[in-house]
Amino acid sequence: MGRLILEQITSVDGYAEDLEGGMSFVVPDDTGLEDVEQLAVLQSVDAIVLGRRTYELFAAYWPQQTEETESVAGPINALPKHVVSNTLRAAPWGEHTPAIVEPGDGVETVRRVMAQYPGDVIVWGSLTLADTLLESGLVDILRLRIVPALAGGGRGITPASLGLRRLTLTLAHVHPGGQVALEYEVR
Repeated sequence: MGRLILEQITSVDGYAEDLEGGMSFVVPDDTGLEDVEQLAVLQSVDAIVLGRRTYELFAAYWPQQTEETESVAGPINALPKHVVSNTLRAAPWGEHTPAIVEPGDGVETVRRVMAQYPGDVIVWGSLTLADTLLESGLVDILRLRIVPALAGGGRGITPASLGLRRLTLTLAHVHPGGQVALEYEVR
């Protein structure tokens, strides 16, 4: 079984959601350059796991994208996707293979999904699911995509109940548009 990678987009002041529950602080990287660093991550994973809300955001955008419009669209659309949800019955993905709905407890569901793949599995966003995964100690790698903006308040990237966790920096990449990608090993 591979590693569990948790990736979050965050403002410089550490918020994954603004005060209205959205991500108004996210500004697209309009440099026109390929996201080589993100492509490398996607080439190293065997599957994507999303919570219901993040799935709905992704499904509204990614299936319509191509590698010409978004360099990471090809892998995102091609990789197997699993949606942790007790309310969804189906998870279409445009003209691509639909995502698989995985009901049940988030931690146990992610363990079950991870057991299906020899390599790494990535969870994007999915703050409620991410909270339980962090609290359970299941996360091996924490990836942060920090956008050059201050949200001024909102929902942080970790649950308030999370105790101290030591991290080891394994990657730091500054994008020309000002975004910074950081990757940490969780101990």
